Amino acid sequence: MGLAKTEMFTDEQNKISLFAKVFGHPARVAILQHLFKIDACICGDLVNEIGLAQPTISQHLKELKNLGLIKGNVEGTSVCYCIDKDNWSSMKDIMLKFLDQDIPNTNCC
Repeated sequence: MGLAKTEMFTDEQNKISLFAKVFGHPARVAILQHLFKIDACICGDLVNEIGLAQPTISQHLKELKNLGLIKGNVEGTSVCYCIDKDNWSSMKDIMLKFLDQDIPNTNCC
């Protein structure tokens, strides 16, 4: 069996790729924006806020949680989510370093 293609790349390259993927869907961006706006854990229903079906919201929350950008606790039948501040800061550092690269002043193309 061959190497997984992701093993060909650095940890940082793989992280940047995963962050880009999570921001690649507007529902996940909307969920993150809402969590920042309320500046608290949300235990309520995101369906009314985001406008998608509950299973769809749950799938997006799972993606955000798997990457570590949000964290959640199960309390009975409800799950509370909030931004994971440490992981958010780490992600920002990695992405800012990547996005802050300057294009050399060369005559290319």
